[in-house]
Amino acid sequence: MRANFRLQRLFVPGDIRAGTAVPVDDAQFNYLHNVLRMESGVELLVFNGRDGEWLVRLDQPSKRRIMLEPLEQTRAQPKPCDLHYLFAPLKVGRLDYLVQKAVEMGAGVLQPVMTQHVQGRIGSIDRLRANAVEAAEQCGILAIPEVREPVRLTSLLEGWDPKRRIVYCDEGSETNNPMAALTAIKERNLALLIGPEGGFSGDEQALLRGLPFVTAIPLGPRILRADTAAVAAMAVIQATIGDWR
Repeated sequence: MRANFRLQRLFVPGDIRAGTAVPVDDAQFNYLHNVLRMESGVELLVFNGRDGEWLVRLDQPSKRRIMLEPLEQTRAQPKPCDLHYLFAPLKVGRLDYLVQKAVEMGAGVLQPVMTQHVQGRIGSIDRLRANAVEAAEQCGILAIPEVREPVRLTSLLEGWDPKRRIVYCDEGSETNNPMAALTAIKERNLALLIGPEGGFSGDEQALLRGLPFVTAIPLGPRILRADTAAVAAMAVIQATIGDWR
């Protein structure tokens, strides 16, 4: 069932079940009461990434308290997205954009990866998680991706499960079309690796090309910025071997 965008959507961390009112925290109280100016009786949608989406009725029993009364489940919880997104951090503004687009495109895990030429940094994992939640709220998504702590590329590859294939974008490919490489992949457990704005180093390229669970793909005849490459790569992966089929 498609999302209903006529109603306000809100992520709540607690359990959602019929007959049990859902409290909101201080930030959500401010948003609902002072920003949206919602009053008792207004209906909205809530989700927590576990219990599906629910229609709730807002109740404000006091000036500083809001409770949400579950009325009915509007959408069941889908299976979690399985695409892992591995990315070298960008500068803050573009990193926020990158996280939001990854959530919209169906990433189930967000894994920052530190490479030799990385130019950005992860200032706050909580900020990444907040951006992921905001993207889910705005786009009708019910699953909240797992946001992991940054890890060095070499460490990530050393401990990698070879049953999950890594697809990475290779600017040095002899072709411009990624379809042949993608359609040859048999695994359905996938990860997408996007390097830094300066590209992977020679040693990193050699390491990636030497691993049997890694597939390099091109992304057309033009050089793309890292955040553009991420969206383009996720689109072709989802359309050819992902959950768009």
